[in-house]
Amino acid sequence: MNSHNRSELHVLCSSGQLLLQPLWDRLRAWDALIQSPFFPVFFSITTYVGFCLPFVVLDVLCPWVPTLRRYKIHPDFSPSARQLLPCLGQTLYQHVVFVFPMTLLHWAVSPALLPAEAPELFQLVSHVVLCLLLFDTEFFVWHLLHHKVPWLYRTFHKMHHQNSSPFALATQYMSVGELFSLGFFDMMNVLLLQCHPLTALTFHVVNIWLSVEDHSGYDFPWSTHRLVPFRWFGGVAHHDLHHSQFNCNFAPYFTHWDKILGTLRSAHTK
Repeated sequence: MNSHNRSELHVLCSSGQLLLQPLWDRLRAWDALIQSPFFPVFFSITTYVGFCLPFVVLDVLCPWVPTLRRYKIHPDFSPSARQLLPCLGQTLYQHVVFVFPMTLLHWAVSPALLPAEAPELFQLVSHVVLCLLLFDTEFFVWHLLHHKVPWLYRTFHKMHHQNSSPFALATQYMSVGELFSLGFFDMMNVLLLQCHPLTALTFHVVNIWLSVEDHSGYDFPWSTHRLVPFRWFGGVAHHDLHHSQFNCNFAPYFTHWDKILGTLRSAHTK
């Protein structure tokens, strides 16, 4: 690469960094909150519940708004309060009793230091995509093993399958073992790629959204699987089929691992 090309690349990287710098400067103004041991739990719960709430509202409205039923995978199903409240309670309980002590320990051992500079835009996007691909691979292996080994299924994964027709708040209705496994994959990938804190936050937000969307029970024209080309992203109907049939579609997001191992089953999308 000659000096002219290097200078062009440097300008592109610098402009990408400048795009994110104002946002990062605003976040760093809240550094006392972001570096607090309470922040990961607060961030995780508020992001998760915030993404779930619109679907909860849709479920309440669905019996009174026939148009919404066109987009429901199970038009005659709406979760009741007796289903919703235990799911929400389980999420809050696990984060307070199990997740918070772990984040407190991590904070005590290695307190976070926020860098002054924002990441480059290309670096942020590429790291988020790589984190999603790694998480998809790790969870695919974990998920397949837990469906193939009866003891693992009964001990760690059966709880998540108690709702055969998924809904948004059932996304994190899982055992403590499963919650910690997914959390470990999530954090390991961020550390492995040495992600910038802004990149890590973005990945966590995207990961939470995709998991909630997968369990929402709604297949809209703008759903993620309709935006990703080549049917590479499975989406809500793809994951709903796993909950109803158990022996297919083990990857949480993408379809390549299920294709390679012959466990992919296509859903008839509307």
